[in-house]
Formats: sequence, structure tokens, C-alpha cells
Amino acid sequence: MSSRDKILAAVAASKPEAKPLPDIEPFKHIGYTDVLAQYETVLTTIGGAVHRVNNWDEIRTIVSEKYNSQNVRVLSLVPELDDVATSAYEINPSAHQLADVELSIIKAHFGVAENGSVWVTEELLGHRAVPFICQHLAAVISASSIVDTMHRAYMRIGEAEYGWGAFIAGPSKTADIEQSLVLGAHGPRSMTVFILND
Repeated sequence: MSSRDKILAAVAASKPEAKPLPDIEPFKHIGYTDVLAQYETVLTTIGGAVHRVNNWDEIRTIVSEKYNSQNVRVLSLVPELDDVATSAYEINPSAHQLADVELSIIKAHFGVAENGSVWVTEELLGHRAVPFICQHLAAVISASSIVDTMHRAYMRIGEAEYGWGAFIAGPSKTADIEQSLVLGAHGPRSMTVFILND
């Protein structure tokens, strides 16, 4: 039995009496007139960048223009963009092998307009450190996959099976030091989301 399984078994053995879930019905009706515009506004406000694109070639062009140096390591976990990667990606590498990654390109399951986040699970990454250890992060989502709120996001993932998942919103940031906002303090310095039109 793994450490994870032991911990989960101990938690399950000592769980408190079940209580009814809170009523979220009022929140289910919150929505945005233009969910794409809301997503773009929120993500850019928190320091991210958004590109609405029609095809993979447009993404390829943007990435190549920004990261055209052969001296930087670009990883693509998106099969359609393998040709922009400057090094091959080994599934489940040690985190130390990812230390010099300049740009990671990943797919995300969907985006959330309320907070500008994307939802990713380990099946898309190969290693959990990928979106956090790189200097810059790019994610690709489908325009039709963006949901309005976190309530709708949790309704979508509530019954899903996954070992690990995270909502990622914008570049790493902190304002703990002298109350001054610093981007990239403990993770990617930038985050770009490519919204691929259906």
C-alpha cells in the first residue's frame, strides 16, 4: 500500500458524519453575455496574455516569433505543436530534468471566465511540475470549452476521475514583499492562453 493510499484510508476511517451540501442553485444562473470577452479581460487583468487563434499554424507562428532562439528550451506537450519544441519530452521525467525549460506548451481541459484559469490534470502533463517549473507557460484551450464560473467548473469535474488536477490562473505572483506585486516570484513569469476557435 502506497503512502498516499495509507493517508486516504486513515482519512476515510475517521471522517465526520455526513452533512447535506450547501445549496448552490442561485449560483448556477450566474453567467456572462460574452464568456470569451470575460475570460480575456480577467486573464489580462491578472497579468496573463490571450491570443484568439483559428488554427495550429497561428499558434506555431506566435511561439516561433517569441522563442526563435536555439539557445532556449521549449517543451510541447501538445502533439500538434511538436515541431516548435527544441527538445524531446520524456514522459514522467524527474523534475530536475525540467529545470532549464524556458517555455512549456500544454493543453488544458477548459477555462473559467470568472477567474481566467485553466483546468489541467496530470494526464495532460506527464509530470506535475511542468506548468510550474518553466519560465513561461502557454496553454491551449477550445473556445467552446470555457465555462462562466467556478461553480460550473466544479459541476463539470465533480464526477470525473483523476489523480491530480489544478486550476492555473495567470503567471506566478506575490505581493508579500513590501506590498509590491511581483510576477514570476515562485513559478512562471508569464502565462499565455491560446483560445482555439472551433
